[in-house]
Amino acid sequence: MTRLTRRDRLRILVIAPSRHPIREPHPGGLEAAVWDRVRSLRASGHEITLIAARGSDFLDRTPERMRLPSVVWGGDRSSDEAYPEGYLDQVTSVLDGVLDHLAADPSAYDLVDNHSLHPVPIARSAEHGIPMLTTLHTPPLPELVAAADAAGPAHSFVAVSGHTAQEWQAHGVESTVLPNAVDPDAWPLGPGGRSLVWFGRLVPEKGAHLAIDVAQSLGRPITVAGRVGDVQYFDGFIAPRLGDGVRHLGPMRRRRLAHLVGSSGCALVTPCWEEPFGLVLAEALTTGTPVAAFDRGGIAEVLEGLPGTRLVPAGDTAALAEAAEELLQLSASERQRIREHAVERFSSRRRGLQLDALYRHRLAAGAVEPDRAAATT
Repeated sequence: MTRLTRRDRLRILVIAPSRHPIREPHPGGLEAAVWDRVRSLRASGHEITLIAARGSDFLDRTPERMRLPSVVWGGDRSSDEAYPEGYLDQVTSVLDGVLDHLAADPSAYDLVDNHSLHPVPIARSAEHGIPMLTTLHTPPLPELVAAADAAGPAHSFVAVSGHTAQEWQAHGVESTVLPNAVDPDAWPLGPGGRSLVWFGRLVPEKGAHLAIDVAQSLGRPITVAGRVGDVQYFDGFIAPRLGDGVRHLGPMRRRRLAHLVGSSGCALVTPCWEEPFGLVLAEALTTGTPVAAFDRGGIAEVLEGLPGTRLVPAGDTAALAEAAEELLQLSASERQRIREHAVERFSSRRRGLQLDALYRHRLAAGAVEPDRAAATT
């Protein structure tokens, strides 16, 4: 990777989502995307300060007072929807402190790169006037839509897909599309296999139980890999079906996960919500493993024109099974072609150049005088 000259290096404050530490094994695609971005930016020579949960990687430049709390659950009560009592108050307090710091010294950073799902970084951006880029990783969240109304002119938004951009546009938030990326070195070409794989967060909206339906209808083994984000869902829809060709491996570090996916014959992607992007699509294809998926949200856009992919109507497990069986027949040369096209579209190297162009465009627009009135209202 080409190192930047001193003149081109930027001092960037990256604000991560707060629920989980930014480290392996990645809790979900959002955290994986932020981890990859910080690592890539640092490798390029930028000076990165990460605002993230305690226990994250890359916190060497982050003062203790600016580190976010991690969610602490008792026993097995973890949830990707709810929060422990008092947690959001702690996050708000830390983020307010970070924004106070920016307002007091706007020269400390050249740019703010925001991935938080908390409204404070957006709502208070007018107070410091530092050029700021917020990535929209999710469908529209009411609290973030409301915060966007208060964002200053130095604030820009980026969406992970055209579908997500259109959803936010309907709520008055304009954005530029910058799709997620994959490090091709971290997801090497795999040999394939005869079994199926499903990987991601084990929550109702990801629909792992439907992938199990497909595997069992075909009489093929399936490995389900991922963190349990909803205990009730896992206990009710996944755990009772383990065994007899169905196994759950839990969260996995990237190297092991890439080996598992690359050694599988087909990846099933079964969203039961309007999927903003679906990073697992790009990861699987980069290993050469074909993908059979439900057509929900931005998935059709992400897969458009790529070999080794099949889209079926959302929820149609019979059609998904037929598509998977067809993809399981692909040859080694076809897997190689799948990877080549995936690397061309999703490579983090290419995306890094696009991100840098967005940074430079935002900086060219310039910082603005902080809105001191916003800080006092």
